[in-house]
Amino acid sequence: MTPAKSGNEPAKEAVHGYADNWITERTGTEVPTFLKFAFIAIAGGALAYFFIYMYGEVNHPDRGVLVKAMNAATEASATLMYIIAAMIIAFGVIVVAFSFRRSK
Repeated sequence: MTPAKSGNEPAKEAVHGYADNWITERTGTEVPTFLKFAFIAIAGGALAYFFIYMYGEVNHPDRGVLVKAMNAATEASATLMYIIAAMIIAFGVIVVAFSFRRSK
């Protein structure tokens, strides 16, 4: 027979560690709702920032001229920029999908 547990004994819960236990979680806990929506806001902010400053701060009163000159000299690739934007979108979708799925 198993001994009866007293009310003062802590319950043993399975704790899983990720990244050499820098991140830990208890079995059965869900991602908080505010954090799920924070992931959406962070991914959207990163994408918006990327599109706004894709070619640098070209409209800045002081540095704009230098940024435009650098862009003209280096010939920034629009295709590369859109591939990077697609990677940001894919990462955002994966993170949001992962946070909204039910844990087992």
